[in-house]
Amino acid sequence: MGQFTWAWMKTGTVVSALAAPVACLGAELAAPITAVALYPGSATVVRTAQVAPGTTQLVVAGLSAQLDRQTLRVEAGSGIQIGEIVVQEIATLQAASPAEADLEGKIQMLQDQVATLDAEAKSAGIVTGYLERFGSNGTAGDHPTASIDGKTLGAIIDTLGRGAQEAFAKMQRIAVQKRELTKRIDALQRDLARLRTGAKDTRMVTVNLVADRPGTLKISYQVHNAGWKPAYRAGLDSASSKVELERLATISQKTGEDWRNVKLSLSTAQPGLSPQGITPQPWLLSYSLPQKFSEYRVAPAAVAAAPMAAKQKEEDREEGYSPPTFETNSTFATEFEVPARVTLAADGRETSVVLSKQTLPVRQEVRVVPRFDRTGFVSAETERPPGVWLPGNMQLYRDGSYVGSSDWDPKAAERFVIPFGRDELLRVTVNPVKSISGATGILEKHNERRIGDVFALSSAHKTPVDVLVLESSPVSTADEIKVKAMFDPKPTVEAWEQRQGVVAWKKTLAPSETATFKVEYNIEYPREGSIYGLR
Repeated sequence: MGQFTWAWMKTGTVVSALAAPVACLGAELAAPITAVALYPGSATVVRTAQVAPGTTQLVVAGLSAQLDRQTLRVEAGSGIQIGEIVVQEIATLQAASPAEADLEGKIQMLQDQVATLDAEAKSAGIVTGYLERFGSNGTAGDHPTASIDGKTLGAIIDTLGRGAQEAFAKMQRIAVQKRELTKRIDALQRDLARLRTGAKDTRMVTVNLVADRPGTLKISYQVHNAGWKPAYRAGLDSASSKVELERLATISQKTGEDWRNVKLSLSTAQPGLSPQGITPQPWLLSYSLPQKFSEYRVAPAAVAAAPMAAKQKEEDREEGYSPPTFETNSTFATEFEVPARVTLAADGRETSVVLSKQTLPVRQEVRVVPRFDRTGFVSAETERPPGVWLPGNMQLYRDGSYVGSSDWDPKAAERFVIPFGRDELLRVTVNPVKSISGATGILEKHNERRIGDVFALSSAHKTPVDVLVLESSPVSTADEIKVKAMFDPKPTVEAWEQRQGVVAWKKTLAPSETATFKVEYNIEYPREGSIYGLR
């Protein structure tokens, strides 16, 4: 890139846009946004300008008012020396965002049209009022008119009728036009509310330089009101047992600057947080000898001063003391590059961009927990691909059909397990075994309860399907409670995913096949006391 030049930055005063010096405007060069590094909650914007030999000043106007002055830096190649940098705030007469200013202009134009129609309607109202008064008593005012013969009266009546008809028709046309204009204004105002930033000011950066040869000059700075979050899209092809997994990012920004055709990178770093960790302070312990009660007695004259003295002593003890604290987040930042260039308006609307796409072979199975839900759910399991995978929302498709969305945490298991909705071709029934309750023991009586169920799974699939049946068994947390579990057939996994008491059966069901699983529990507990969790 060449040498990096730090320059002294000077902050200018607030300058009106109408009063901007002509010399500055003449020195203004194009420095469009070419790259953006997006973080959770902020962004680094990079502008690039081409500098010709002999250039002594570069002026970049229309920058976001959210520009963080402390993060502003200028980078130039060899042959270009950077001098003083001045940042000025520019007060504008309209919104800083071009899209926002355009909508405000359209709304104002329509409102002016409505005002014109209101004036025409008021004028027509004056005419109709005059005609009504004239027709009621034959006068146009407070003074009576001269006698009118029949011919003249007929002409007057005809004229009044035509005039009234034209006035009322005009008022009706105005009402219709106002109604349509009001609808358009309301629609534009809703669009304006979605992208309104409220920013009426912009910033202008002036860079004094000496350019001996042509080159590129880059200006970068931090802005807020921008961010991104991970997202995914997964599509299962059940026939080939493959999943097409797309890594996405949901991005949005409301910085006041539109990003057009920029190179976008996404980082998990958070520059807004403190880059320095906590420095531990000594953990000081003190001890004082026990005092007799009489020593706590205070003389009457000192009672009023005691609370103040105690408060002062407390403040003295807390001064300079810091409790022990530590940070557990030691993960370094990860950065993702968006393959295609991105255009993102400063309207706050969320947009999804594709980071990568890959096809993974998976093992399909239908999971069911009969005791809690008699519906089977399709899931796909695969090896974890290399790279960093962050938790995020996942859109799910199965054989081309959308089946829903889920919050997916790739770190929840060593392998990727992705859900793909309900299986309507697996029928599950639960038939309870007759429950037995009673007392046992000769010298010491105990309560005993025997419960059980039979799970029946029937497949209507045309091809074999793997099912995973999960059961939550009762687990005793007290020596007084004895639990004996009886399963038929024996579970394939005794502690599924290392979860105590959760057993699992793995079974491949052929088309039209039915499989049964019997579970029984014998629970013994003392007659005295209470037992919790027994269903």
